[in-house]
Amino acid sequence: MKSKAIALQQGHGQARRLSMAGLAMLTLAMLFLLGQVSAVLAQERPATFADLAEQISPSVVNITTSTVIAGRTGPGDLLPEGSPFEDFFNDLDRGPGNGAQRSSALGSGFVISADGYIVTNNHVIEDADEILIEFFPGGEEGVPAELVGTDPNTDIAVLKVDLDDLPFVEFGDSNAVGARVGDWVMAMGNPLGQGFSVSAGIVSARNRSLQGTYDDYIQTDAAINRGNSGGPLFNMDGEVVGVNTAILSPNGGSIGIGFAMSSAVVTNVVDQLIEFGETRRGWLGVRIQDVTPDMIDAIDGLDMARGALVTDVPAGPAEDAGMLSGDVIVNFDSVAIEDTRELVRIVGNSPVGKEVPVTVLRNGTLDELTVVLGRRETSEAVAFPASSEEPEIAPEDAEILGLMLSPITPELTDQFGLDIAEGLVITAINPSSEAASKGLLEGDVITEAGQQAVAQISDLESRIQEAKDGGRKSLLMLVRRGGDPRFVALPLDD
Repeated sequence: MKSKAIALQQGHGQARRLSMAGLAMLTLAMLFLLGQVSAVLAQERPATFADLAEQISPSVVNITTSTVIAGRTGPGDLLPEGSPFEDFFNDLDRGPGNGAQRSSALGSGFVISADGYIVTNNHVIEDADEILIEFFPGGEEGVPAELVGTDPNTDIAVLKVDLDDLPFVEFGDSNAVGARVGDWVMAMGNPLGQGFSVSAGIVSARNRSLQGTYDDYIQTDAAINRGNSGGPLFNMDGEVVGVNTAILSPNGGSIGIGFAMSSAVVTNVVDQLIEFGETRRGWLGVRIQDVTPDMIDAIDGLDMARGALVTDVPAGPAEDAGMLSGDVIVNFDSVAIEDTRELVRIVGNSPVGKEVPVTVLRNGTLDELTVVLGRRETSEAVAFPASSEEPEIAPEDAEILGLMLSPITPELTDQFGLDIAEGLVITAINPSSEAASKGLLEGDVITEAGQQAVAQISDLESRIQEAKDGGRKSLLMLVRRGGDPRFVALPLDD
């Protein structure tokens, strides 16, 4: 027994020694692995930006404009009238004027071709009488530039100088590696008129929207100040992934929240401005709104809040393809649609005249349509004419779902300035109702309920009963205000 105990103790001792040896080997392996990871991370983190800056600096330019302006003295006038950032963001370049005078403004830009095409912001050169380009130190100074074209919707402009064999940079893919959240980026430009300057940071966020229809901004903490407008935002391969456009700041200086329009948007705009001198965007010909979670129960076949809900279909491409109000666009040109912003951007980047497959959810089934896109710039303004018909409907009032409703009458048309002939006018709202919380107002007109037209109170009552019989807890209604339609889902009374 004693020998067995001794053997057992020896066995335990050997096991402990083996266990400790294994632990030591595991520790060494982990340390080696951590060392390898640290080495990789150290390689990915640039030790210097000097080589990259030296490579791309000759393609970045300073822009000086001269303009005769009237007095512009208020803080709201820091941006040109109509700029997409006029209401909420500090101007990067212009200062206020005092009475009629000749004003100079400074901005930045970058060369995109050897024969002298230059990209900048529209607000840098807007209304300018004279545009002068200064190249990187050692290059040309005071070179006059011709305006090729502008796009206020994306705040992009293209200039041209009469020079050859210029150093230039190329656009990169702002949706690829190199422009992800956390990737290094470098901004170049002429901040505060101090001359050529470089700042570095990371991509802080993607797909930011400020105020424009086609917004797709990269947010960065690379220092951007007044004068950086129109300058390039580079990835570490020296490709332009954004055009520096705006900052969010309480004092007009950089606080690390800057915005650059992504190259995914800019490249298409620049190509069109160079080819046509203007933009030619695809046009679907619908009014749309986002699908909200409270609409899921009210729309057959919808399992989540996604897609673009069609609120109006005037004469145009979508109508020709058979699209209807109440359709939910879930796929456009083989791209799944998450929301209206995504759809607008994809349609706008599509060529005019292109045949596009579109999938819509209608009455619980998926329908395939083919739309031939029109051109937004020439079609949108005349797509939604106001109705001038005089309604002739007998008055009838009722309180339904927290709303006092009445068919349209000449008196209500005059009272609320209505421009449609049929529907139910909201004449009063219970302030504690769900309808009030959804933002409905007196003078709004309900034209559809359950995706069917309503002109009389009895029509709406029938739609409500049909929804209840179908086991629905809410009813989808199309509401128009000043000619603009939107869908609202209201819960049904028990």
